[in-house]
Amino acid sequence: MTQTKKILRALAGETLDTPPIWMMRQAGRYLPEYRATRGEAGDFLSLCYNSELAAEVTLQPIRRYGFDAAILFADILLLPQALGADLWFVTGEGPRLSTIENQADFDKLKPVSEIHETLNPVYETVRILSRELPEETTLIGFAGMPWTVATYMVAGRGTPDQGPAHKLKDENPEVFDQIIDILTEGTVEYLSKQIEAGAEVVKLFDSWAGSLKGADFDRYAVEPAKKIIAALKARHPDTPIIAFPRGAGDRYVGFAEATGADCVALDDGVTPDWAAANVQSSGCVQGNLKSSHMVTGGQDLVDETRKIVEAFGKGPHIFNLGHGITPDADPENVQLMIDTVRGN
Repeated sequence: MTQTKKILRALAGETLDTPPIWMMRQAGRYLPEYRATRGEAGDFLSLCYNSELAAEVTLQPIRRYGFDAAILFADILLLPQALGADLWFVTGEGPRLSTIENQADFDKLKPVSEIHETLNPVYETVRILSRELPEETTLIGFAGMPWTVATYMVAGRGTPDQGPAHKLKDENPEVFDQIIDILTEGTVEYLSKQIEAGAEVVKLFDSWAGSLKGADFDRYAVEPAKKIIAALKARHPDTPIIAFPRGAGDRYVGFAEATGADCVALDDGVTPDWAAANVQSSGCVQGNLKSSHMVTGGQDLVDETRKIVEAFGKGPHIFNLGHGITPDADPENVQLMIDTVRGN
């Protein structure tokens, strides 16, 4: 059964005539049905923790578009909340967290063993989806990578350059390394529970990996990924893992080998031809259409989609965007992209 699912075949290294397709943030504000369900939930966090409604918004883009995969609806900051950080969302501005600036702040966090009490509704969402998704649709679980999640925990919000996290790691590496370590351990436990609940693939999002340079990239992007993937593979050897070190540039080269990832997701900062020659040569890649095409559509969308499919056509490839779809995207453009990939 599993080997009939196109994404699992690509992740196993098979080159398919038509690449499987899904889309980061495919359950989201660009869809009117999502906005209606979110209104029913009341606010974003309530939606994340309402298993029935979180499953519903995960299923909506599958019903509408027939993507080859559904990705669990949740948020990368649920893990720090489960570790004891205060988390809330400001409408139109994004997340806010209590900050960690020193050892005393870190010491307020809970042990990893206590995260599941908060995160149990997420696992229930996975169980619902594993029952309700079409049998041909792969269920993807996910978590944020330690560096990216740590940037929010240190700054208390998203920042343009991740400056507060860089400052803490440079000036107080003892505290910063403790944050990375607890997030590494917590991510293993969180994803392991998602897999036990029915996730068939898991994805690691390192959205701010691009701000790490040189030895810092190895220490804070590569090493945590390697530890997380090794621990998950020891427990769940048959579960493929996609890694997304966004903004990695030439550090995408060799990332799969260095970390043990089954697939590397690519942002749109690298060209498909370059990535096919330098990254896909090591195995499956995912990506990498610019999200802006979902807003503008037209012939440019068609041409760029075909270019990506052709560039990656000689190896295992999962078609996706180079980052998440934006709220101002036109749902009709999503359908145009899918039709173009599938040759309709």
